[in-house]
Amino acid sequence: MKVSQFLRLYEQGQRDFSNLNLANADLSGVMLICVKLVGVNLTGANLSRAFLTKSDLSGAKLNLANLSFAKMSDCKLVETDLTKANLQETFMVNSTLPRARLNGANLTNSNLKGANFWGANLSGANLDRTNLLSANLSGVRLNFSSLREANLSGVRFYGASFQEADLSYSCVKDVDLSGMDLGGINFTGARLKGANFEGTNFEGANFENAHLKEVNFRGADLSNANFYQAVMEKVDLTGAIIDNTNFRNTNLYQTCLNSVDIKRAQTNDQTKLPVNPIYNLPENDNFFYFEKPIIDWDNSNPQLFLNYIN
Repeated sequence: MKVSQFLRLYEQGQRDFSNLNLANADLSGVMLICVKLVGVNLTGANLSRAFLTKSDLSGAKLNLANLSFAKMSDCKLVETDLTKANLQETFMVNSTLPRARLNGANLTNSNLKGANFWGANLSGANLDRTNLLSANLSGVRLNFSSLREANLSGVRFYGASFQEADLSYSCVKDVDLSGMDLGGINFTGARLKGANFEGTNFEGANFENAHLKEVNFRGADLSNANFYQAVMEKVDLTGAIIDNTNFRNTNLYQTCLNSVDIKRAQTNDQTKLPVNPIYNLPENDNFFYFEKPIIDWDNSNPQLFLNYIN
């Protein structure tokens, strides 16, 4: 169907355009609100700055399509093919994308707040500076993906995979990644608060220059992990494996090292250990008794959060 005919039918009130072939069509800037585009072939189509709010694109082919700056809040994209699609600065708040294919897609600077990506494939995708606040990434494949400076607060990651993922300088607050395999993950410069990493494998992970507050590493494997110049405020390392872990120039002043042999880790004169160098502390809430916090978490470097308002 020609684009002119398609748009004329829309203006006449038709809303169901399932299974049409609109490959390589130029639909930039069009308004298609509450439209049914199930199974439509939009391969290579230009939908930049289009308004697709509350539309259903389930099963559609949007691989290599240009959806940059598109408005797609509350859209339904179940099993949609968005392989290598351009989704830069797309507004997709509360959209549903279960089992969607986004391999190699570019989602930089997009607003994905509250979106549901359950079971989607985001391997090799670029999610730098995206807002994923309270999104559902359960069962998602994030292998080799980039989430630099992304807002990952409150994200659900149950069953997700992160092989060689880059989360450097990201904001990670109140997430549960307990018991997962995150070996080699990159958290350089990240800000992590209230995260649960109990029993997680972080072998070879990079936390250089990261700020960690109230993070639970109980029983985690931190072998060969790098915490160089990291600041760890009220962090629980009880029973963690720290074989050859790099704590050089690291601030461990407010860290619980119960059942941990710090001698197995790499330290230097700049490593700040707790005032009382007794590492087998009782397991209770009283080991955090310091007069002044190291970081004012809510007020330090607020610029990172300004990009994610609304």
